[in-house]
Amino acid sequence: MTGNGVSQTGAPDGFAQRVRSALAWRWGSQLLAQLITWGATIMVVRLLVPADYGLFAMTQVVVVALNFLNGWSFATSLIQADRVEKRQVGQVFALLLLMNGTLGLAQLLLAPIAAAYYREPAVADLLRVQALIFATTPFIALPQALLSRRLEFRTQALANLASAIIGALTALGLAWFGFGVWALVYAPILAFATRGLIMTISLGALPLPVFDFRGAGKLIGFGGTLTLCQLFWIIQSQSDIFIAGRSFETHQLGLYSEALFLTLIVTGRFLPPVNEVAFPAYAELHKAGQSLAPYFVRTLRTVLLVTAPIYIGLSLTAPEAILFVFGEKWIGMASLVAAVAPAMPLMAVQIVCSPATNATGDARIYLATSIAGALLFVTAFLVGVGYGPEGLVRAWWFAAPALLAVTLALTLPSVGVRPGTLAKAALPPLVACGFMAFALQGARLLIPADLHPGLMLAILVPLGVASYVGMLLAFWREIVRESIAMLRR
Repeated sequence: MTGNGVSQTGAPDGFAQRVRSALAWRWGSQLLAQLITWGATIMVVRLLVPADYGLFAMTQVVVVALNFLNGWSFATSLIQADRVEKRQVGQVFALLLLMNGTLGLAQLLLAPIAAAYYREPAVADLLRVQALIFATTPFIALPQALLSRRLEFRTQALANLASAIIGALTALGLAWFGFGVWALVYAPILAFATRGLIMTISLGALPLPVFDFRGAGKLIGFGGTLTLCQLFWIIQSQSDIFIAGRSFETHQLGLYSEALFLTLIVTGRFLPPVNEVAFPAYAELHKAGQSLAPYFVRTLRTVLLVTAPIYIGLSLTAPEAILFVFGEKWIGMASLVAAVAPAMPLMAVQIVCSPATNATGDARIYLATSIAGALLFVTAFLVGVGYGPEGLVRAWWFAAPALLAVTLALTLPSVGVRPGTLAKAALPPLVACGFMAFALQGARLLIPADLHPGLMLAILVPLGVASYVGMLLAFWREIVRESIAMLRR
């Protein structure tokens, strides 16, 4: 160790242990929370019908679109700042209260307009109740930022678990007693309220809001840029439902939205916790004058090692998985899942790029890639919607690789990584996935086509895992050892 609190490797003292602890709590709790949520979701899906999910998807376009202004990015700016004083925290709290109060009122006013756009009167009532979500945001965003800045994720993990349990029980109970789509509405409201309550209590005491914003220019500037990025991300992620909502029947929209939900489980549920830890970790390394390149490459390789086989395997077993897990009435989404899943590893790599560039305090790259994503996906969805749900799925084939290419072209020079270095890191999981796909397709030729879906999965899933891991062990044993060692440490 050196005398200035920096280890001989250049990282701050105790940095590795704090990152390991943060990842263990944040990602581990996310895994357990998702197992709880998945169990409830599967039962709820069997109780509800695709039309319920179609209505819910329509409301989510409005909720998510307004959510980009919830001020979360201003709280995030506290993580990256060199020093944070009590006045700055109070200013961020005031921003969160003002912005979310305004958003709740705006959603109440927009509810009948959205219902008229979709030609579904029920949408208005759903949106009026969902406006309550904005009341919980200040009491989640501020404690999360202050705890994340210190890489303290234990309390956040416990809050996430508690909120998952409350949300799951609410959704299952309401669905069981015949509340239909309302089960999907009330569950997240109670889950967010639970999370906010626990986070606020754990922080000890929230600061008094400071509505005098003088001196907060840097925080507001950085947070404002991230907010703008969030706007373009919302345009990218919600444009398909917004565009299709007027032309698809609720049944069709429900099938597409649930197919997307299923394929986004890994990228949407397990990667954000990684990013939440990576951002403050990268920021601390950057402040210590360390290169982010080796950590960035390891992160991307690990993400590919995990996500690529999951999505390729899901694509190859979609019919059996849908029948076995969701039931016969959802079989219409099997072809959609099979088609969109191969694009998701590309999205996974794209998603984990932004923490590295944001950690340097320069959010311009994130802004540029967010704009590119909005343009690419909206264009693709406008073209694809004319061909039904299958057309929207094919839009992902164009937009996902194009966005990844733009993101890597801007990110790699910023973090000091050569394209060849990244390609070398990505080669093992991609080759192993190709071998796995060959093995699964060959097995299908030998298995009776009318075999029960559960038995088919019992054969194909272990075969896929064995072929993928076997290929890695045969040609890249050192990478497997390094990845296991990294996870164990």
